[in-house]
Amino acid sequence: MNKYEIMFIVKNTIEDDKVKKVADSLKGLITNDKGSIIEFKEMGKRKLAYPIKKELTGTYYVMTVEAKHDTIKEFERKVRINENVLRHLIINKGE
Repeated sequence: MNKYEIMFIVKNTIEDDKVKKVADSLKGLITNDKGSIIEFKEMGKRKLAYPIKKELTGTYYVMTVEAKHDTIKEFERKVRINENVLRHLIINKGE
């Protein structure tokens, strides 16, 4: 299994409890497929440098995970179709 650092931004125009549910569901995508979350941080609400999907602010999250490549591919596929996630970035940190 490889280590990955994943950053994602959830839009703020939804309720606060739904923002947390989106983050928890994304964590579940990793753990449900035998991956492990090493670290999870909520970076808080921040103003975006430029509008993304007509949004001006978002809640930033960063997590370090250990997972298989297939798990990360499935995570990325589901994040792309999730309308509440504005942006995401996945960095492979190696073994």
